[in-house]
Amino acid sequence: MTEAEQSFVFRDLGARPVVSLLRGFSAPVIIRREISADDQALLLAHDTDAFTRWEAGHDLALAALMALATGGEASAGYSDAIGALLAHAETDPAFTALCLALPGDDAIATALAARGITPDPDAIHAAREGFARDLASRHEAALSRIYATMAPVGAYRPDAEGAARRSLRLACLALLSRLDEGDRALVLFGSAENMTERLGALGQLIAVGRDQESLALFRQEFAANRLVMDKWFMVQPHRASPETAVARAKALAARDDFDWKNPNRFRALLGGFSANHAAFHQADGSGYDFYADWLIKLDPVNPQTAARMCSAFETWPRYEAGRREKARAALQRIAAREGLSRNTSEMVTRILAAGS
Repeated sequence: MTEAEQSFVFRDLGARPVVSLLRGFSAPVIIRREISADDQALLLAHDTDAFTRWEAGHDLALAALMALATGGEASAGYSDAIGALLAHAETDPAFTALCLALPGDDAIATALAARGITPDPDAIHAAREGFARDLASRHEAALSRIYATMAPVGAYRPDAEGAARRSLRLACLALLSRLDEGDRALVLFGSAENMTERLGALGQLIAVGRDQESLALFRQEFAANRLVMDKWFMVQPHRASPETAVARAKALAARDDFDWKNPNRFRALLGGFSANHAAFHQADGSGYDFYADWLIKLDPVNPQTAARMCSAFETWPRYEAGRREKARAALQRIAAREGLSRNTSEMVTRILAAGS
């Protein structure tokens, strides 16, 4: 491509081709094109370039989730292509794991806002959960087979192959847990000999509400390890249901071992909570208030961390009026705090200005 506008004509083809762009991807570019769901599914199932396969699958899943979150219907293309992918999952476990990871709630909200649609965090969360459950139900046999096949053989290996197998096994577990209510996760938590699988299983148990005994055992085993306990504080508000996440985060913040003056511990709890999209954006504003309370408390002690963590509020103008007003009130409360640091003041002022 050497001109601002060019046309290319290919003759004597046996069938209409599906263009595979960005093969050998090496640098970020922006491409605007119209491509059907059928063509995206074809690329995901059969393209020989890993990046174009992943991008096709990601865009296809995102389109389906956006449709569901706005009251529409999702095409079957993504699920069909995932079926073809799972048939050969063992050939590239790491890639298959990436393809099974659905776009997150915040990514869906961002895509909706880019199209001028006001995102509803509750509808987005429900759409993603329902879509994942349907995907798991349709491919339960294949996912179960792969989950068993990817079980570790022999001693733990900290190499690329071992990491790929663990990532695919946990990707299957994330889907299957929506069907078995955490039965497999409970077994894995008790038998896992590495932190990746132990923490992955714990996250699924939290998501389905079967975590109390496992959380206690995890804390008992790793109470002396500060870095591991940071993960313990992070995974709970992150994976909790939106309805319970605020209460859980408040309970964790009240614990004696929540050393909020330690930046890692503070980021673990508050960062894990803000990453729970539907919980942070609770319609009653409780998520905003909890987060703002702790930023106000941290600012005199560690203004740099407090300022950086204000970024969780950056997307507040894209939501509906009720959430906007509650987020604005929380931000204004931070801004009005006497003695607020320059760092945090600059961040909050800029974030507030974005919604004016």
